[in-house]
Amino acid sequence: MSINQRNIRNFCIISHIDAGKSTLADRLLELTGTIEKRKMRAQFLDMMDLEREKGITIKLQPVRMEYRNCLLNLIDTPGHVDFSYEVSRSLAAVEGAVLLVDASQGIQAQTLANLHLAQEQNLAIIPVVNKIDLAQARTEETIKEISQLLNVNQDEVIKISAKEGTNVEKVLEAIINKIPSHGGKSESPLRALIFDSNYDPYQGVIAYLKIVDGQVRKGQRITMLASGASTEVKEVGVFKPQLTKLDLLKAGQIGYLITGLKDVGQCRVGDTITTGQSPERIRPLTGYQEAKPMVFASFYPTEADNYELLKDGLAKLRLNDASLQYEPESAQGLGRGFRCGFLGTLHLEIVSERLKREYKLELVVSSPTVSYQLITKPPEKEMIISSPADFPEINQIKEIREPWLDLEIVTPHQYLGTVMKLLSQTRSQYQESQYLTPERVLVRYRAPLNEIVIDFYDKLKNATAGYASMSYQPKDYQPADLVRLDILVAGREMEAFSRIVHRERAYQEGKAIIGRLKEVIPSQLFAVSLQAAVSGRIIARENIRAWRKDVTGYLYGGDYSRKRKLLEKQKKGKKKMKQFGQVNIPQEAFLKVLRK
Repeated sequence: MSINQRNIRNFCIISHIDAGKSTLADRLLELTGTIEKRKMRAQFLDMMDLEREKGITIKLQPVRMEYRNCLLNLIDTPGHVDFSYEVSRSLAAVEGAVLLVDASQGIQAQTLANLHLAQEQNLAIIPVVNKIDLAQARTEETIKEISQLLNVNQDEVIKISAKEGTNVEKVLEAIINKIPSHGGKSESPLRALIFDSNYDPYQGVIAYLKIVDGQVRKGQRITMLASGASTEVKEVGVFKPQLTKLDLLKAGQIGYLITGLKDVGQCRVGDTITTGQSPERIRPLTGYQEAKPMVFASFYPTEADNYELLKDGLAKLRLNDASLQYEPESAQGLGRGFRCGFLGTLHLEIVSERLKREYKLELVVSSPTVSYQLITKPPEKEMIISSPADFPEINQIKEIREPWLDLEIVTPHQYLGTVMKLLSQTRSQYQESQYLTPERVLVRYRAPLNEIVIDFYDKLKNATAGYASMSYQPKDYQPADLVRLDILVAGREMEAFSRIVHRERAYQEGKAIIGRLKEVIPSQLFAVSLQAAVSGRIIARENIRAWRKDVTGYLYGGDYSRKRKLLEKQKKGKKKMKQFGQVNIPQEAFLKVLRK
């Protein structure tokens, strides 16, 4: 089918998690005949088993559809706050966005966050209310919310049920009529934006790209402007949604390009692809800010022999997940492993689950933490640390700063007091409240990242019966009174259990860790002390009583001095053991204590 560039529409669907993006995408695939009915299944664009099991989209997924002489390129995006990086990459490759809002939930925090991203790109916004078929749907209230938010007439908001297929044709009509076509020129030199990439062990790096200017075909020589890598194009094509070969990709089209490159670093997301003899004359496209990890955790294989398998697994996951970062580290009792950086705790959970499933790895995963900024005493040196092992002595530190974020929470007004009470326990700072409707409030706070990103979301959902939603944006670093909490077992420091905590919470954290250790470390032949320390000062202690062997059991009758002699000998032995003996902490103990 030959398509005029004026008839190309590139768009994505943005919303809060569980608003029905993947279900709407299913209906669009059906209506446009892209997928035969006999092959159709729910959440068709969620290709990973993990996405289908959890009912969430994790990776962006492009697909090409044809409808009434128009070529429609959809990029299905995730809704969870941990994957907003995927959303921002998708938005840079399209000209419009369908803003999908759940009629039973109304506007939620991540709806606002994704809308702001789309507005920053100056995209055409098509407002749509989904799930109007539900008994608890508040359709008219939700339409009113959206019209006020976007400053549009209420009749411009499309009411649909993606599940039932109601009014989905109106969404297609709005996409064709309201989203502008791409303005690039096919006769200009090639400029293509890489918005995602994948790796195939046989074909090398596969770049997902948007052709901004020019055209590209198999056999052409291309250059990546940022990396300087040059290669010959092995294949070009589009997503239907499986990779489908074409002869040529022109300006305005979204497709893939097989580079044959074996090093994914040479074909980075956000780079500009061009052809020609003088790539230095080509103006690069605006790329993406590199994703910065917000949460860190250590991965150790339970079997030391699986270290190389873990290394290989992380390297392969990194190829199509640019936000995953890792570096090797080792810890006493756990051996060799990796310190990994993630965008959030759900991202951490997904990566660890994929390693377990795809590589059959059993892992010990440490409690998640965040990164901190340190300024040492003269000569002053600024450093970013994410591991307690890198934390210098307190007398070498001039100032410690922790990351803060801007937090937005949308909640029904009856839970406002509960939400504010919950936030008062997190050292956060109130900014403002704004009523979206008489029943729904948007609350803005500034808060320390480590108080929010680890387990606050679960607490918020529990406190508001699941109705509140939140989104956050990293802001800056603020001074904080942080210390390194050390855990000592029989006088020996156990690095695997060390962590960076706020000074006022050090006792509470230390007491909790040694309490769990006392439960999981088996009794030894000598008494074992468990201690929590800050800057060499013990702040909490527990003891594991010695396992005592009955050395006098075989004696009967006779002089008591024989018993006393044996007991004295046992006492001396235990004293010597305490001095030289080592506590062997079983692997299960590390597993139970490190998991929060």
